[in-house]
Amino acid sequence: MVSERGLEVLRVIVHDYVESREPVGSKSIVDRHQFGVSAATIRNDMALLEEEELIAAPHTSSGRVPTDKGYRLFVNHLADLRPLTAAQRTAIETFLGNSSDLDEVLSRTVRLLSQLTNQVALVQYPTFSHASVRHVELVRLSGTRVMTVLITDSGQVEQRVVEAPADVDEAFLGELRAKVNALVGGALLGEAAQRLGDLPGMFRPERHDFVRAVTAGLQEQVAAGRQERLVMAGAANLVLTEDDFSGSLFPVLEAIEEQVTLLRLFGEMRAGEVDVVASIGRENESFGLSQTSVVASGYTANGGEIARLGVLGPTRMDYSSNMAAVRAVARYLSGLLGDR
Repeated sequence: MVSERGLEVLRVIVHDYVESREPVGSKSIVDRHQFGVSAATIRNDMALLEEEELIAAPHTSSGRVPTDKGYRLFVNHLADLRPLTAAQRTAIETFLGNSSDLDEVLSRTVRLLSQLTNQVALVQYPTFSHASVRHVELVRLSGTRVMTVLITDSGQVEQRVVEAPADVDEAFLGELRAKVNALVGGALLGEAAQRLGDLPGMFRPERHDFVRAVTAGLQEQVAAGRQERLVMAGAANLVLTEDDFSGSLFPVLEAIEEQVTLLRLFGEMRAGEVDVVASIGRENESFGLSQTSVVASGYTANGGEIARLGVLGPTRMDYSSNMAAVRAVARYLSGLLGDR
């Protein structure tokens, strides 16, 4: 059983090790923190923490570092979520508030979160299982190219370029645009994909090749709105913390590239709408990420669907600051998307 003072010793070991990346010794604790006891007493507390496998000696020095179990106890009971500074909050509002559509919002979100935490930032696209088609636009780019633009009621915008025969004029594009919107406007994405199959039959045979190309493009756009995917930023931050990983960084980078791995991890973490959760070290072993930690939270997209965002980095991370940043960005993102 760890005493209250022992838990406080664990807290300062985590803080000091995260800050310095140097093993923490009893003398350092006495010199830097006001415990009011001798170094010998602190050594006894550290010995009990080591028996509980909350700290360990990385080599023969007297210093100790937190274990995955120690980080878990710290996150569950000891971490104080440090409030963001006024400058950081202003940066969130300014940087995200200027976004024009969902793609830009999420792209800005990961860039901002990476800058705030110095970790790899991850944001899951909402799957929009309840989203519907607001409008489809067809834009002639040149004599043989037409852009199809699918806009949902959640603010998502998907674009494709379709090769068109030269004899497709603006009058025909207008007719096609009107029939597409009459067919799928207001329909849920799943329904829209099925309805689009009827589109070629609404036109003369000589128009079928082009209409089928438009149909295929729109069906791809609908599917893109329904699939799970991530947007990421800050992978270069891993290089700055390379010494925190034993061996090569390649397995971590490979896992990051495999979005399905991170989506599965996000799914198992089950971060709620406002909760911040962490998955630490060996808890991520089955995903090939046993030397990393992930801090995540849920955010609410238009329509009430919850998706996730978070950061990934080495287990030696500033959990207090990272959890506060993830929570603040998730809350702001929920409010921003709810207003769209």
